[in-house]
Amino acid sequence: MKKYYFSIAIIFGIASGYSQQEFIYELADGISSVFVNLLKLVSIPILFLSIVSTISGMTNTLELKSLSRSTIRYTLITTVIAASIALGLFLIIQPIAIDIHSLSSTTSPTFTASMQTLLDIVPSNIVQPFNEGNIIGVLMIAILLSIAIISLPAPQRELLHTFFTSMHAATMKIVSYIIKLLPIAVFGFIVLFMRELQLGLALNTLGKYLLCIVLANLVQAFIVLPLFLKSKKIKVIPFVKHMWPALMLAFWSKSSSAALPLSLKCAEKAGINSKVAKFTLPLCTTINMNACAAFIITTVLFVAISHGATFSTAELLLWVVIATIAAVGNAGVPMGCYFIASALLAYMDVPLYLLGIILPFYSIIDMLESSINVWSDCCVTKMVDGEQ
Repeated sequence: MKKYYFSIAIIFGIASGYSQQEFIYELADGISSVFVNLLKLVSIPILFLSIVSTISGMTNTLELKSLSRSTIRYTLITTVIAASIALGLFLIIQPIAIDIHSLSSTTSPTFTASMQTLLDIVPSNIVQPFNEGNIIGVLMIAILLSIAIISLPAPQRELLHTFFTSMHAATMKIVSYIIKLLPIAVFGFIVLFMRELQLGLALNTLGKYLLCIVLANLVQAFIVLPLFLKSKKIKVIPFVKHMWPALMLAFWSKSSSAALPLSLKCAEKAGINSKVAKFTLPLCTTINMNACAAFIITTVLFVAISHGATFSTAELLLWVVIATIAAVGNAGVPMGCYFIASALLAYMDVPLYLLGIILPFYSIIDMLESSINVWSDCCVTKMVDGEQ
């Protein structure tokens, strides 16, 4: 899709929004509603099939108990930390004003709601979460099914993996059609944003939101991951120098997958065992998405709270888990984190026009996220190699 389509959509959206014509607002409402419905159409299948097709591709449980066990452990730990840092920065910077005292509230309604959220993790039947849009339940079913598949004999496992991978590919084809409509959706989102802007929406909130994402990524890249390396007595600076070409390629290409061949070569130069690198790096490229988890939780909270949503402490912590699982299942999704965050918000029935404003900045965010994801992949691979 050519970039000038987005520029035209933004320009027309701004001009139309300032016109203050009611029929234009109604048109924008209709466009945004259709796009949100399209997101809802594919969001749950994408989340479910991404996770199942990713995890079910692991050869067997014996493999999981060797290299993959360490890889998955470090992946989950670093991704949870990334989401937690993003949450912490969001609460500190507060792009949208939050009543911090209310987070510690232990009133009965909040406790009941939190308990219901936890109960939703285990649905009463396998179809219910898909019908109700229960994201937590869908994620739980996806994980359980994936674990069951990798425990099956090879012929059955390969058959099911092929089936779910093919279903994922077919769903992604539908997604590609939806993405072609993005310029039209951006027009609708921009018009609605301009209406809110005229009603008093502050632009500094968007700046603080972007600051949260950038800071979360920088803290993960320059503090958290180096501390992990130092804990394993790995010299950080020499390792960074070895991996630098791969990090730069990921930055400019905005793709972890595109940087994988170069990452493998750099890993060998860094002294990582070839067998470990060839197994761990491709696996990390698929499931290790530190920056994506930070983007998802920050974006969901920013957009939801901007429209009046409230979260208890338990719900905020639960969103750390959701962001982690969603990031792990993000592989192969066009526009990656942006699309997953959009899908989650769509099922929360939150207006998505703010995502249209975020979209022009996402290209820059994606460059930073891709390089940090590759840096995390390299760090995990180096630590796994040190344990062999």
